[in-house]
Amino acid sequence: MPPSDRFKLAAVVVVLALAGLFAFRFLKQDNGISEKAFFYDLSEQKLFAGPRAIPPIKGLKGPEEDAVRAVVISTNGKSSDRSTWKIAYLEKYSPEAKRQLERAQAGGGAPELGRAEILSHRFVKRLNDANWFPMDSAEAERIVTEWALPGPDGTSQLVCTP
Repeated sequence: MPPSDRFKLAAVVVVLALAGLFAFRFLKQDNGISEKAFFYDLSEQKLFAGPRAIPPIKGLKGPEEDAVRAVVISTNGKSSDRSTWKIAYLEKYSPEAKRQLERAQAGGGAPELGRAEILSHRFVKRLNDANWFPMDSAEAERIVTEWALPGPDGTSQLVCTP
């Protein structure tokens, strides 16, 4: 085989290898959106992953909708290290807001409640808090932002997905 043909063959092999690498990286790319979410069953006091849904949802046992969304963080900024996972806060909607949001999802329209109004129907609390706080309150704002502060060693905390 003449040297020019060997050079062409080598160039084609390199180009195909690069194309394969780029295709592999594209197909493996994670866009950060998960079809699952973390939930916390209030009666069972257990964290679990389930399909993304508007909380509260049916829990692990029984017919009650006693599972709420759990925002899980990694305290060392490495979501793969499950030993550092911690529930930052819990979240749920009022029955009326849940009905409207589910109806809007199913039909593609907007809920009757406006954006500002829906905040008073969305509630958060820390895992060990006794009370739920509406998102339009100062306490709720503290709850949903306090976890984002760097940890004691200065490491940023990171939201985890199942």
